[in-house]
Amino acid sequence: MDRIRAAVIGAQGRMGSQAVTAIEEAEGIDLVAALGRGDSLESLLEAGIDVAVELTVPASTEDNVRFLVEHDIDTVVGTTGWDSARLERLSALLGEHPDTGVLIAPNFSIGAVLAMHFAEVAAQYFDSAEVVEIHHPRKLDAPSGTAVHTAQRIAAARNAAGLPPVPDATELDEHGARGAVIDGIHVHAIRQQGMTASEEIHFGSASEALTIRTDSFSTAAFMPGIITSVRAIGDRSGLIHGLENLLDLR
Repeated sequence: MDRIRAAVIGAQGRMGSQAVTAIEEAEGIDLVAALGRGDSLESLLEAGIDVAVELTVPASTEDNVRFLVEHDIDTVVGTTGWDSARLERLSALLGEHPDTGVLIAPNFSIGAVLAMHFAEVAAQYFDSAEVVEIHHPRKLDAPSGTAVHTAQRIAAARNAAGLPPVPDATELDEHGARGAVIDGIHVHAIRQQGMTASEEIHFGSASEALTIRTDSFSTAAFMPGIITSVRAIGDRSGLIHGLENLLDLR
């Protein structure tokens, strides 16, 4: 079996530096390029890479991924900021490159992926649903991509089950205490020193409640998901949104 030639873009960041180490230690994968801020993407073409892992910042990620797709390089993306408009543009571009695959992963934590899956299963059985996410204060966006993705999946499951809107009698919220609203699901973001990434998914009905919580204590928690993605993306094409689509969760 041929070894996978991989590159990390954003190699000097917290996630990127950890990904560099994880890929160097992974069986069957060779790290052939590690780009930091200011390094040219053109160098990736000279390195002859099979897969790029994009771990930069929201302001840069779309342009980086566009370059990679235009050069038919499979890509694993862990940078947040991929809203529906960006995803639509990427999907259209991939239509012009039918043999290329891009994974956009709101979260590479296996625990977080399972929590989202369990939440989707539970959503149809409860009247209320809200999401609380907690991250370190250096995080640039809020709410997190994981929380947004979780809320969207909960909302879709509720709609498929024919449930009415989540009950909420709030008429006045001058200070935004009820948080963001994603497809009808309230999402609350906390930025706390000492945290890495946590998510609580709260469900409730008249006589019972269910809370699903996942905690990542360091960026090391995301590495198994990244390695799994690097190994799997070469067998896929088009846009894949969410690590769960590369796992067997049946």
